[in-house]
Amino acid sequence: MGMLKILGRWGGLLTLILLLIALVRQLIALVGALIFIIKFAVVAAFVGLMVLVILATLRERQRRRRREAEEL
Repeated sequence: MGMLKILGRWGGLLTLILLLIALVRQLIALVGALIFIIKFAVVAAFVGLMVLVILATLRERQRRRRREAEEL
C-alpha cells in the first residue's frame, strides 16, 4: 500500500511537470505566431507607404505636364 502512495505522488508530480512543459511549448508557439503577424503587418505598412509615395509622385508629374501643356 505504501508503494502505491509513493508511485501516486510521483505520478502526480510527473504529470504536472509534463503539463507545464506542454503549456510552455504552446506559449512559445503563440509568441512565435504573434511575432510573425507583427512582422507581416510592418512589411505590409511599409509596402503600402511606398505605393502611396509612388502614386503621389506620379500624380505630381502628371500635374506638372498639364501645367506645362497649358502654358504653351
